[in-house]
Amino acid sequence: MKTCLVVDDSKVIRKVARHILETLAFEVREACDGREALDACRVAVPDVVLLDWNMPVMSGMDFLRALRDADLPSRPKVVFCTTENGMAYIRAAIEAGADEYVMKPFDRETLESKLQIVGLA
Repeated sequence: MKTCLVVDDSKVIRKVARHILETLAFEVREACDGREALDACRVAVPDVVLLDWNMPVMSGMDFLRALRDADLPSRPKVVFCTTENGMAYIRAAIEAGADEYVMKPFDRETLESKLQIVGLA
């Protein structure tokens, strides 16, 4: 079974994403900030990380940089999931190591298409 780590400080967003991902046959784990997500990746690297941009403790961008520098056995695909829609944000996320980008609010079809793009749906 494919695995996804949903990283968002909003419990509601994590719940919605979990529901969608489980219908797509993903095993889902959750983290409420980048630091918790990095710890989760050190325990078990997921196939994909659905990552919020703006979070307390460690932002999505800081998580991406830390993930890039972390000594992990493999690198998960990363889909940024955020309300930030400016081209500068998208470019910065891709340059920092994100594989794809999805706007909030998202639905099952949108998320599934992004997961297909990164090779996981």
